[in-house]
Amino acid sequence: MAVSTVQIGILGCADIARKVSRAILLSQTATLYAVGSRSIEKAQKFAADNGFPATAKVYGRYEEVLDDPNVDAVYVPLPTSLHIKWAVLAAQKKKHLLLEKPVGLNIEEVDVILAACEANGVQFMDGTMWMHHPRTAKMREFLSDAKQFGELKSVHTCFTFTADQNFLENDIRVKPDLDGLGALGDVGWYCIRGILWAADYELPKSVIALRNPVFNKAGVIISCGASLLWEDGKVGTFHCSFLTNLTMNLTAVGTKGTLHLHDFIIPFEEKKASFISAVESGFKELATGWEPKPCEHTVTTDIPQEALMVREFCKLVGSIKNEGAKPEKKWPTLSRKTSLVLDAVKASIEKGFKAVEIVS
Repeated sequence: MAVSTVQIGILGCADIARKVSRAILLSQTATLYAVGSRSIEKAQKFAADNGFPATAKVYGRYEEVLDDPNVDAVYVPLPTSLHIKWAVLAAQKKKHLLLEKPVGLNIEEVDVILAACEANGVQFMDGTMWMHHPRTAKMREFLSDAKQFGELKSVHTCFTFTADQNFLENDIRVKPDLDGLGALGDVGWYCIRGILWAADYELPKSVIALRNPVFNKAGVIISCGASLLWEDGKVGTFHCSFLTNLTMNLTAVGTKGTLHLHDFIIPFEEKKASFISAVESGFKELATGWEPKPCEHTVTTDIPQEALMVREFCKLVGSIKNEGAKPEKKWPTLSRKTSLVLDAVKASIEKGFKAVEIVS
């Protein structure tokens, strides 16, 4: 399969697009074919600074990227408020879509985007990079092992970082007209996806937002959390914030085992990542220590997780383009489930921290 023929255009010159441009180069399965910005000068500088080949097309309008017949797929890192317009248009132009998270401002927008992709036969994938790290698959093996992990009972995630004053005043993620979901949409998305991943994507029955979320002056959430509740008694909790030290924790607790990791979104090292498993843990005599001790497992990768994401995306696009395959439904399904929970957290906050049932 000639996946190397996948030609990708980028809409916008956001900072995250620098990382994904590098990922496209490292993936060796796609070409940085085009970039579009609202100004031709900005697009030219972005292409020059980020390793685009000399033959790359540089456009001063997003529409020009979508109208280029040689563009197979687009990566869209635009503010969330612009997703519905440009994602739908990309799908209508038959461009496969790698879209930054959160996918939309609410589930209604998400459904419009996903429907457009399905109607036009294009592959959809969101930009949740850690899903593609080989460590994630290895951890899934542990969680699925009934003898070692048992039955999942609780999962807890946390993603926070300390934003500086410039970020808190000027970043698009704190602007109600650009990314009105704030910390919930940005870092909370990862927390919710982590919980759903641990629960094998079974949606919770209800969500209750934790009290005392923090809003900025414009009313955008900059710190919050929630509890997720399942009918069988499983519980998930998360905390996300722009106001506290960098933390990326995930802990899943089963009847026999426990999974811990402290860098679940971006590994401490690019080509090596670890997790800790504890199986049937107990105390030594007089409770002086643990027996058996938890074990650390290290997983290596030749290319970083974002490049593996691009490689998976291009494999799917290549199958559709070259072999007549149908788009893989796994990725839009996961995006939709994450969005449903995110919506429920926001609704619970707005309803005074009452329980909000998930209706899929």
